[in-house]
Amino acid sequence: MAPASLPATTPPMKATSNGSFQGENPLDYALPLLILQIILVVVFTRFLAYLLKPLRQPRVIAEVIGGCLLGPSAFGRSKAFLHTIFPPKGMTVLDTVANIGLCFFLFLVGLELDIGAIRRTGKKSLGIALCGITLPFVLGIGTSEALRATVSKGVKQGPFLVFNGVALSITAFPVLARILAELKLLTTDVGRIAMSAAAVNDVAAWILLALAIALTGNNTSPLVSVWVLLCGAGFVGFAVVAIRPILVMMARRSPEGEPVKELYICITLSLVLAAGFVTDTIGIHALFGAFVVGIIMPKEGPFAGVLIEKIEDLVSGLLLPLYFVSSGLKTNFLTISGGVSWGMLVLVICTASFGKIVGTVTVSMLFKVPFREALALGFLMNTKGLVELIVLNIGKDRKVLNEQTFAIFILMALFTTFITTPLVMAVYKPARKGAPYKLRTIFRKSPDTELRILACFHTTRNIPTMINLIESSRGTRKRGRLTVYAMHLMELSERSSAISMVHKARYNGLPFWNKKSDGNDQMVIAFEAYEQLSSVKIRPATAISSLNDMHEDICACAHQKTAAMILLPFHKHQKLDGTMESVGHSFQVVNERVLRHAPCSVGILVDRGLGGTTQVSASDVSYTAVVAFFGGRDDREALAYGMRLVEHPGIALTVFRFVASQGKTLRFGAKLVGITADNKKILKEEDSSPENEEDEKFLEEYKNVRSSSKEKEESMFYEEKVVDSKGEIAVALKTLSKHNLFIVGRMSPTVPLVESSDCAELGPIGSFLASSDFSSTASVVVIQQYDATASQPLVVEEADYELPESSSMV
Repeated sequence: MAPASLPATTPPMKATSNGSFQGENPLDYALPLLILQIILVVVFTRFLAYLLKPLRQPRVIAEVIGGCLLGPSAFGRSKAFLHTIFPPKGMTVLDTVANIGLCFFLFLVGLELDIGAIRRTGKKSLGIALCGITLPFVLGIGTSEALRATVSKGVKQGPFLVFNGVALSITAFPVLARILAELKLLTTDVGRIAMSAAAVNDVAAWILLALAIALTGNNTSPLVSVWVLLCGAGFVGFAVVAIRPILVMMARRSPEGEPVKELYICITLSLVLAAGFVTDTIGIHALFGAFVVGIIMPKEGPFAGVLIEKIEDLVSGLLLPLYFVSSGLKTNFLTISGGVSWGMLVLVICTASFGKIVGTVTVSMLFKVPFREALALGFLMNTKGLVELIVLNIGKDRKVLNEQTFAIFILMALFTTFITTPLVMAVYKPARKGAPYKLRTIFRKSPDTELRILACFHTTRNIPTMINLIESSRGTRKRGRLTVYAMHLMELSERSSAISMVHKARYNGLPFWNKKSDGNDQMVIAFEAYEQLSSVKIRPATAISSLNDMHEDICACAHQKTAAMILLPFHKHQKLDGTMESVGHSFQVVNERVLRHAPCSVGILVDRGLGGTTQVSASDVSYTAVVAFFGGRDDREALAYGMRLVEHPGIALTVFRFVASQGKTLRFGAKLVGITADNKKILKEEDSSPENEEDEKFLEEYKNVRSSSKEKEESMFYEEKVVDSKGEIAVALKTLSKHNLFIVGRMSPTVPLVESSDCAELGPIGSFLASSDFSSTASVVVIQQYDATASQPLVVEEADYELPESSSMV
């Protein structure tokens, strides 16, 4: 009888078509249809993520909304669209690929969860986690009875109650980590408690979900549910005893610095799929197997990192969004209609939020957590996400949740996650605190004091010139040593692995300055190698931030380390033909914000290969530097830095002073316009007599140092040039272009030398020196002196503030 019934069923889709020229529609075939679906989903969800970025929402929100909009709630209301792009006969292929992507994503989630850290979870986090699960679960019992009496009539009480409780009590670990990283709370006390509690919550949620799945099914015998649970527990035991040793062995045979064998990658990925097959056979879904393999995977060494690199982008970027669409196609918000349905939606949202927030806040207060922090923890623990979606989809597939209940819970998950970031930002924004300090400029009355520089870099391209500049800056004094804090600036991406990177790179919300690196950051290693060969003290760190608030890390660390100057790379680099090419407007914005908020002087380095592409040893340093002096506080700071450089025996310094002809000023009749750090133009004050007096004093000091010995006279030079126009200034500067290094003040009191510039933050002279027309060999340092009246500090200074013991290393 079975074979006779086959023709009546819908024939399976063939994989590929013969092409439209053969009269075939590619969308009637599985592969072209799947390709179109992936492209549509990825483009649409990324567009939504871009729109939601200003609201600082995690990408999962955009993907859930995108999936729902493509379903019957919005675009799917058009039958033509739905049957063309998402036809019923193609849904099996879509769901299969989506679930494979989901298996590997949950393997990655398992990799992020450190069971050792969960074991070490303190009473505070454990109490918050248990209360955050128990109270919503208990409240879910009442909610489930209300739902069964109204919109979910006729469903089995036991499975529905458990699914309802799990859906209300879940905290999404990956989404919470992303929100904490975005808000720079990941490694603060609040962040650490939230992450530990969420990790415990996550494991408990999976156990409860296994129970919920075991209770569902076609066979009503309770014995079957018991067998499913026992077999599931047996599989976890088998994975720990039999699979983990294989993974540990492969991890040990993959030492740092050597490529991981392709065979090991293949074995691990196959184990993920095999584990998924076993758990699906048991009856607790393939996702559990993949998740368990991720949890038992050894986290130490490069093996786990390489696995993440191999599969993360493909899974998170292409396959996982398909699961959100697969879920969205089952979601029809139009089923929520009438007062009863909307009332149930409000009830579910209130129950979920009340249980999580009140439970978390109550336990936190019992553990003497301040109220604001406790409230922030409550909002954070109310985060839902992918795991919530998985629970709801399994419930829908197992006929425990009907369409209306499913849509209500999806809306609840969206709402609670969407409000998390704004609410946390509203109630809890920890002020960055620091002790006040005095030496905020390169110029200081006592030259024998230590000079501290925070040197920032984005790529390896910045490193040789920066190290050579640092070598030139070290001076020769025994007491006035140089300490450099080398900070590798990395952008926080949407990748889940970025979270573990932030964990390693940050301490208490700030980059963690370590005396010993873990050997993973090759750029930091370059600075450490330089330290071994020189008398300069180097402290490396990696700062991982979103570009929007990277300046906060830079300024806060400069304050924390009492730096006198922040050295930033220019946002353009030189190409082989000598022209300057931008590496991104975002980095220019970072520099502008640092200029505006810096707690000390700032130098922007325009790199044209000072000393070549390699590090120059101390004995080989041989540069000629020029300080173009027009007057003003920034030019005086530039001269102070130049005087520091010329202490190095291999450097010759020329101070080239520009003076206007009699009866004129360097403004040459123009209204002098200053450029603020955010590129706003302001008219500058005309009265400059106090500034002129300071300039003369400073130049007199330079001349005195120069005439103090014969050696100084041979390495320190002074020239004055009388100019009648800005054209003469440009010509005079070009005659000096053969020098290796130019040091100029950012806001010199002169008319801009270029009519228009896309790098106005460098000031009137710096923007000319950084242009491709000026030189292809002379590097430039544009310096802004710290001005307490103009700076907008990000750090609240407290006289009795003490650094945390672990972060006060110098």
